[in-house]
Amino acid sequence: MHMTEAKDQTHRRRGRFRRTLSFMFTSLILGTAVMIVGLLYMRSQALPVSKMAAASALYDINGQLIEAYGSNQSREIIPLSDISPQLVEATLAIEDRKFYEHYGFDLKGIARAAVVNIQHMAKVQGAGTITQQLARNLYLNHERTWSRKIKETYYAVQMELQMSKDQILEQYLNQIYYGHSTYGIQAAAQLFFGKDAKDLSLAESAMLAGVPKGPRYFSPYYDAKNAKERQETVLQTMVEVGYITQREADQAAREKLDIKPLDQKKQGTTAPYFSDYIRSVAIDELGIPEEQFEEGGLRIHTSLDLHAQKVAEEVVTTQLAKYPQLQTALVAIDPRNGYIKAMVGGRSYKENQFNRAVAGSRQPGSSFKPIVYLTALKEKQFTPLKRYKSEPTTFTYDNGRQTYTPNNFGNTYFDWIDMRTAIAKSDNIFAVHTVLETGPERVIEMAKRMGIHSPMKPVPSLALGTFPVSPLEMASAYSIFANQGVRVNPIAIVRIEDSRGRVLYEAEPQKETIIEPAYTYVLTHMMESVFESGGTGSRVASIMKRPVAGKTGSTDADAWLVGFTPELSTAVWVGYDKDRNINAVESHLAAPIFAEFTERTLEAVPPKLFEIPEGVVNVYVDPASGKLANDGCPNPRLEAFVAGTEPTEYCTEQPPKPRTETDKPKPSGSWWNDLKRWWSE
Repeated sequence: MHMTEAKDQTHRRRGRFRRTLSFMFTSLILGTAVMIVGLLYMRSQALPVSKMAAASALYDINGQLIEAYGSNQSREIIPLSDISPQLVEATLAIEDRKFYEHYGFDLKGIARAAVVNIQHMAKVQGAGTITQQLARNLYLNHERTWSRKIKETYYAVQMELQMSKDQILEQYLNQIYYGHSTYGIQAAAQLFFGKDAKDLSLAESAMLAGVPKGPRYFSPYYDAKNAKERQETVLQTMVEVGYITQREADQAAREKLDIKPLDQKKQGTTAPYFSDYIRSVAIDELGIPEEQFEEGGLRIHTSLDLHAQKVAEEVVTTQLAKYPQLQTALVAIDPRNGYIKAMVGGRSYKENQFNRAVAGSRQPGSSFKPIVYLTALKEKQFTPLKRYKSEPTTFTYDNGRQTYTPNNFGNTYFDWIDMRTAIAKSDNIFAVHTVLETGPERVIEMAKRMGIHSPMKPVPSLALGTFPVSPLEMASAYSIFANQGVRVNPIAIVRIEDSRGRVLYEAEPQKETIIEPAYTYVLTHMMESVFESGGTGSRVASIMKRPVAGKTGSTDADAWLVGFTPELSTAVWVGYDKDRNINAVESHLAAPIFAEFTERTLEAVPPKLFEIPEGVVNVYVDPASGKLANDGCPNPRLEAFVAGTEPTEYCTEQPPKPRTETDKPKPSGSWWNDLKRWWSE
């Protein structure tokens, strides 16, 4: 009985195994048949019509075209035989070393990329083959979706079935994007090195092969250091694959490359530095792929005002005409909404694409002092009448362990002076007294809240602007003075639309009240004296036809003027790029650039007084005694105070009497000061 049951179970197991084996064999045959039919179908079907790259366009705030990226495209189709074999090997090594082994997609590469991305919890490594990249560029958009990835793989397999590997590689190298509106290796070789693709050396090939991964990062026109590091990575990868020896890689890495100046047609006619800045914001901050930014048919509406930009470029060219090696930067911001209205990153984009307007590498000098004084007004209740003695002084700090001995420009000192005079004459002794009494840490905290994020240390020299900043940071910080204590983050891109008009991005101004408006007005009132008689900006007073406040700044290598009206905050820097100081004449060039730019830009805007906010008291004071002025005071001055900090005693014991028109102080010669005086009375 038991033997019979055992035999039956054995027969049943054998039957199930035969049926399973038969099912698997049948499934394999059917699966193979389906795959063959599918592959035959894919091979018989025509590939999609290649999408035409739609040029993206950049517009100013008024809808005027700044640049159409596709309008100056460079592309030249050449056969694979006319491309340097070293360029081909460099591209294969860095982009797709298994190109001649896979069938359009690389399963091992996909698995490897997935592991790396999971480890970093972000997409840090892609898995696209050269065929997949070509399929995406020819037939698809740049959306980061699973459906696009599936289509990309489908078209890649279809291409592998219908084209040879060499045909795919030839198409890829003829359409790949190398930045600067340049497509294909022939146009890139001409742009970067002025030669044909077939004549590229190993060093040149490695440099170019590294660019397509991210032209914004690896183009030597944008970042020579990144480009060099990428070239060395390509060379080392070629060694790993076996294309070259380590010795050849080392020799190529040492070779000095003759990179040609950027062609005139590549630099754009207006706002090239701003266009580069827009590109970096869109790609780095908003995450738009570079090819989509360039050829995705996007309509990018910016904050730039072409009128202001053209004025800025003309003024820079005119003012620096006699100084061919001197560099400059200018940034202008509307303080009311944070819109960047103009940006000049250097005197010639063709000669040098480095954008000094956004580079935090220059010392602001005395133009940093208003941030020190604003902190003192708020934290220590300083007033315009605060006095220190301007004389050679050695300061101690760090609990007496260290000393600091600043000097005034020209070793000129002014004895006892108040804050207004210190600002007008840019007295360094007064500024260091102020930063030490207020606390350097508090000043740094205020600077950061005002948008200055460059590194700073709490030392006495902080008051004299010894820590580098960017013109963009300074223009943004000063806009807070003009906007009554409210900071609006700088905005360059207002809106981005796709080719169908759908809004992909729209800026939302981020506003933050940094300080009460009374404090910024009191400081503004004092900073107006910079442009009055005796002030460091008085040489351009005749150019200015409207109320303006600001501060000059100078170091051995830098000259600044940062100033503002109610409508515009502008930072101007002048200096040399490397290891060269400015002379006395050159140190005065920032002021006329600022003055002429401001007046010409706002020529259609009626002059406007800085609005007096609540919490401000305007009274006449005696500058000599720092007390209220009455009939016994010979030279009274109208001064603004935060309510509650104004003086209460009179300069003489004689009781005051009501003023008459004839009793009022004599005009200063500045019509807007006379107008302010009339308004306050």
